[in-house]
Formats: sequence, C-alpha cells, structure tokens
Amino acid sequence: MSGRLTVIGLGPGSAEQITPEASRAVAEATFFYGYKPYVDRLDLGTHQTRIASDNREELARAKEALEKAAEGHSVAVVSGGDPGVFAMAAAVCEAIEAGPAEWRSIELGIVPGVTAMLAVAARAGAPLGHDFCAISLSDNLKPWDLIELRLLAAAGAGFVIALYNPISKARPWQLGRAFECLAAVLPGTTPVIFGRAAGRPDERIEVLPLALADPGKADMATCVIIGSPETRIIKRDGRSTLVYTPRSATGPSI
Repeated sequence: MSGRLTVIGLGPGSAEQITPEASRAVAEATFFYGYKPYVDRLDLGTHQTRIASDNREELARAKEALEKAAEGHSVAVVSGGDPGVFAMAAAVCEAIEAGPAEWRSIELGIVPGVTAMLAVAARAGAPLGHDFCAISLSDNLKPWDLIELRLLAAAGAGFVIALYNPISKARPWQLGRAFECLAAVLPGTTPVIFGRAAGRPDERIEVLPLALADPGKADMATCVIIGSPETRIIKRDGRSTLVYTPRSATGPSI
C-alpha cells in the first residue's frame, strides 16, 4: 500500500505569497511534517495533523514522512520559500535514494514556492535582472573553504549573489568574512541589499554599499543580495531607492 508525499513551498512568510497550487496541496494532505515555525503557519482542519521538528533534522523528517506515506497516507512536508532551494525537496530525494525500494514507488509531488531571494529582489527593484546565483553561508554540510571559493568565483564572473543562511548565533563571523572576500574582487560601491522577513509585518529592506555593509544588520531571517559591478541604484525623491541589474552585460575586458 502506497500513499502520496507532497513537498510544499509556503513562500517567504506572507499568506498572500502562498500559491494557489500550494494551498490546494495543503487542503489535500492529512499529515504535515516540517520545521515548527513553518507548520505553525498552516491553518489546518481537525482531520489534519502537524508533526513539527527542529531545523537541523531535515533527513530524519524526510524519512519519517516517507514511512507515513508508505503506509498509505496523504503526507506533506512543508518548507519556507521554495522546497527545492536549500530546503526539503533535496532531503526527501536523498532519503528516497538511500531508503528501501518501496519508497521509490510512493507518488511524489513537489510544489514550488516564492523564495526569499525573489521576495527581497522584488522589494528592492530588479537586482536579479541579469545572471545571478544563490549561495548558502552555512557550513553545516560543506566546508567553509568551499564557500569562499564559490564566493570568489561568482563575484569574479560577474554574478549577482544571493546569500542564504547568512549568520546565526553559532556562526556569527561568516557573513563578515564573506564581505571581506567579496571586497577583494568587487568595488566598494557595489550595492548590498539586506532583506529581512520580506512580505511579513516585520519586513526590513536596507541597501548599503559593500564598503559599508554591516554583518550585524542580518540574522537567519535575512536574505542578503550582493550586486555585480554592473548593478545600479536609482535615487527617487519621496520614494524608496531602486536597485537593478541591467539585462545586458559588457563583461570583463580581455
């Protein structure tokens, strides 16, 4: 007997940014697994059950959800933002690959969501208007040396860079070190966007030049976007500053 497992992206936090597809998927599931702040965002019926867990228990959460689906239940694993961006979709796929053969026969659906990166970019203007990449500063699953290598490569190639998991109580130094790495490659005038809780009541969007970027302005609810050398700022009287990256690029002179 095999059920269904749906991995659902709930967006960055505002109910208005949950897609209709995600809302339908929530309505159809019975058991919900996820990080507690995410499952607490769900408005569930009496026939639906939350199973919350800690943020660092992704693989265990995925296995538990697959076991429940294998029993024939309709199960959902919820993520903030998009489940395929530093989130639960990869953990579920990893669990399926390493798990029992019966898990491969479970019907699997992945429902996309609005990412923090996209929500912050929309608030600031169009910083992702040309080529960009996303890098997590968490070194829980990869070494810091690799993170620095990727930061330098992306900045040197002219990518706009969105930083996820920029700082935490356990990792208070890494965002500052990332800024130092980037400053070795990028002009000090490069725009840096601190986007905290985009779309929520406690939203805060601030734009600073890289030379003045303060790591203390970020926490784990913040997505930081660093522009490329081509990213521009438009000042507007009585309006918020616009940050955008032109659709065309000249590239480095060779």
